[in-house]
Amino acid sequence: MTSKRKICVVTGTRAEYGLLAPLMSLLKQDSDIDFQLVVTGAHLSAQHGSTLRFIEQDGFVADALVDLALGDDSVLGVAHAAGRATSQIADAFAKLKPDVVVVLGDRYEILGAAQAALILGIPIAHIHGGEVTTGAFDDSIRHAITKMSNLHFCAAEDYQRRLIQLGESPDTVFNVGALGVDVLLNIPKMSRDELASVVGIALGKELLLVTFHPTTRSEMTVATELHELLSALEHFALATVVFTGVNADPGYSHVNNEIQKFVARDASRRVLHNSLGQKSYINLMKVADVVIGNSSSGIIEAPALHVATVNIGTRQDGRLRADSIIDVKFGQNEIRTAIETALAPLWKSRCSTAMSKYGSGNTAKTIADTLKNAPLTTHKTFFDIS
Repeated sequence: MTSKRKICVVTGTRAEYGLLAPLMSLLKQDSDIDFQLVVTGAHLSAQHGSTLRFIEQDGFVADALVDLALGDDSVLGVAHAAGRATSQIADAFAKLKPDVVVVLGDRYEILGAAQAALILGIPIAHIHGGEVTTGAFDDSIRHAITKMSNLHFCAAEDYQRRLIQLGESPDTVFNVGALGVDVLLNIPKMSRDELASVVGIALGKELLLVTFHPTTRSEMTVATELHELLSALEHFALATVVFTGVNADPGYSHVNNEIQKFVARDASRRVLHNSLGQKSYINLMKVADVVIGNSSSGIIEAPALHVATVNIGTRQDGRLRADSIIDVKFGQNEIRTAIETALAPLWKSRCSTAMSKYGSGNTAKTIADTLKNAPLTTHKTFFDIS
């Protein structure tokens, strides 16, 4: 009797888990697969919403919990956390003995998981490789994980071509679209009243959904960038402003504290949630007038929902853009003008015809089928483009 293939998924953040959840469900339900789960990073941090609870509410049980002690948000503290990720996730892999490790994206805890798997001789399947985000050190991490990985699931043809340019064999690179599009198509619908109950304030006529993460490669300081954003938002005094939680990047404590002060000045119209959960977040995006900030959700998911995006700064530079996105620098006047443009009827009409650059669904099933059936090996040769 052939033994089940042991497929281990690693997750470290609420956003990444939201993308992985449909794939995890398919893997868990397959009787021919021994599904394993390692939970780490911000999931186990109270400062970031202790989002392990959402994973458990969805019916998943972690085979290993790897606490990275994320209390120090200095660059040295984050470097130490990355080192702990490698060491402690290696211990988890040594016990679980997976046949393949599945990772998504470009965060430092995922780099730690990839390094551990590489040295332990475990094949790695990487999702969302080949992309470029020049405004964050995540860009370098993403490409590093690519070079450690053996199977690649990318979100667009341009990214597939870049992975091959990086020396990955074409028969290991699969253009499957973005998991986020799968989520949008299948998420249960919530009413506006239900959403208001979740966020804790009434949702006014103009709803701004804001996510700001520290930019780890920028000529401006994080404090200056945030000041420019909040100063611009002050001009929309009648709007409902919902902030989502901050990534566990260097400087996140300052960002979180300043947003809390901004919210407190008008608590009837402004709110900050460390984590809304996937269902609430996607439904809130559906009814939002504008998605604002520097998160990839404004680049990938918002256009697929025909919602306007004001993308600020360089953090997402390099990603494919839909016509619904307005790119601006971190200047309060520029941000204010961009938001006003996005709220105007002409731009809303433009958004209604915007086309997603990241596929049309069925991504999770395609990845699951490939993980189940593809040959697994850690042997790699550099593919030279002739």
